[in-house]
Amino acid sequence: MNITVVGSINLDLVASAPSLPEPGETVTGATLARHPGGKGANQALAARKLGAEVLLIGRVGDDAMADEALALLEAFGVELSGVETDVDAPTGVALIAVDPSGENQIVVAAGANHTITNARLPARIETPLIVQLELPIAMVEAAVGRATGFVCANLAPAQPVSEQLLRRCDLIVVNEIEAAFYGDLLHRGGGRVVVTYGAGGAMMFQRGEEVARAVPPKITAVDATGAGDAFVGAIVVAMLEGMQPKAALTFACTAGALAATRAGAQPSLPTRDEVETLLRA
Repeated sequence: MNITVVGSINLDLVASAPSLPEPGETVTGATLARHPGGKGANQALAARKLGAEVLLIGRVGDDAMADEALALLEAFGVELSGVETDVDAPTGVALIAVDPSGENQIVVAAGANHTITNARLPARIETPLIVQLELPIAMVEAAVGRATGFVCANLAPAQPVSEQLLRRCDLIVVNEIEAAFYGDLLHRGGGRVVVTYGAGGAMMFQRGEEVARAVPPKITAVDATGAGDAFVGAIVVAMLEGMQPKAALTFACTAGALAATRAGAQPSLPTRDEVETLLRA
């Protein structure tokens, strides 16, 4: 199975703190870690660790942070020939605060992610495609327009997109906040729409009608960063493998739950064996 991901590549700077700050508040006593991240990179690695061959198209800066951001992708065999270097813009950075329950707050400085242009795209994307909204919307729209097969759009972070993009997607994945932002627009195409609810699981719809629902296994959350991206990679792999909706949702919920049990976005992403072991349990 081959998948193309057009998406963001970041280095995550993660502060694990006793609590998350309120507006204007300073919280001390945190510990700092650095992890590869970015929704595009995370979803590419998630799909790769679940068994797919993955090409990532994106952009990084000409700096040391790029080496860190790409390290795990390279180690696990994601194809990086589609990643270009911008000599003028820095690698994207996400500033993440995490509390002991695993809840987080994230601020992203996009850097080179927002200087990528349509010229980086092939004329036709003939493998299944995954996109998110951390790149310029014009780039996302162009990628979807050049896809000849299955398209999954993770509409995060929520922002306006064309109705044409929404209608083109075979699969749209949003969380409950993003689902509220888009409303009925999500259901105007003929594709599947999946809404995730964190520990509450996920529901799949088609033309506004519920198709299936699933809940994740009970886990002890450490860091929710990357759990949503693990879900996206997993639901795409599951659907491309022909799993039925209920089984596909359960598979993806399990992958997302496993990602929440470990710190960091990409370091937390589970392997196929880990997901299947937990499913059997």
